[in-house]
Order: sequence, then structure tokens, then C-alpha cells
Amino acid sequence: MRRFYKLMLSGFGTGWLPVASGTWGAAAAILMVWPLTILTPAVLNLELTLLIIAFSWIGAIGSRLLASEWGEDPSQTVIDEMVGMWIAVLGLPVSWQYWLAAFLLFRFFDIFKPLGVRRLEKIEGGWGVMLDDVMAGVYTNVLLQMVVLFI
Repeated sequence: MRRFYKLMLSGFGTGWLPVASGTWGAAAAILMVWPLTILTPAVLNLELTLLIIAFSWIGAIGSRLLASEWGEDPSQTVIDEMVGMWIAVLGLPVSWQYWLAAFLLFRFFDIFKPLGVRRLEKIEGGWGVMLDDVMAGVYTNVLLQMVVLFI
């Protein structure tokens, strides 16, 4: 079971890349779901929601389980970036321009952790690892949904 969590938490291995593992994890998340963009928007959003729920749960449990071996929030854990990236694009129009903007904004919010995002890291039980990226994804999504609304 530990192997499963290591594979999932590392974003299918992207977390082991030597530089900018979070960026690679976010990119892997986009590459994973881009083929789903052929689906209707409603089905795509349902699929994204199911991925967000499942990977959040796996990420929280796996982070707690592997904390003694990997540490509290190790760089190889990128499942949180994957979830945050999926939240960032949830409900957005399917266009590379919006998804690229989501990628860049998400990485900004994830790296700089403004507006209380950093406080979420302090939550225990593996959820702190996940929730800061969830909030970065929410901030990204809300900002881009406002752009969509006004364009």
C-alpha cells in the first residue's frame, strides 16, 4: 500500500524531477485531463470533481502515512499541486489560453501563498499538505471566472 501512496503522492513520478517538482506536478495534472476536454462541459466538470475528491483524499491519507519517512510536506509530494490545478480549471472554458492562465496564476498563488493560504499548511493529519493548494486553486478559479464573466 505504501508503494501506491508513493506513486500517487509523487504525481506518477513527476515529484522526483530535480527542479520545480510542483510545477511539473501541475503540468502533469493538465496533461492528464486535457484528453477529457472532448467531453461535454458538464461531463468534464463531473470528471474533474471526482478526480479532485479522490486525489484529495489519497493525498491527505498518504501524506499522513508517509510523514515519518518523507517529512511533513516534502518536495516530491505533488498530488496537492495536481488537485489545486484541477480546481483552477474547473468550470473554465476549454481553451489553451484560459488553461495556461490558470496554470500561471495557480503557480503564483501556490508559491507566494497570499491571503491566508500559508495558514492552511498548519492543519494536521495530512490535510495541511493538501489544503494550501486547494485554496490556491480556488483563488485562481475565482479570478479567472470573473475574467470570463466580464469578457
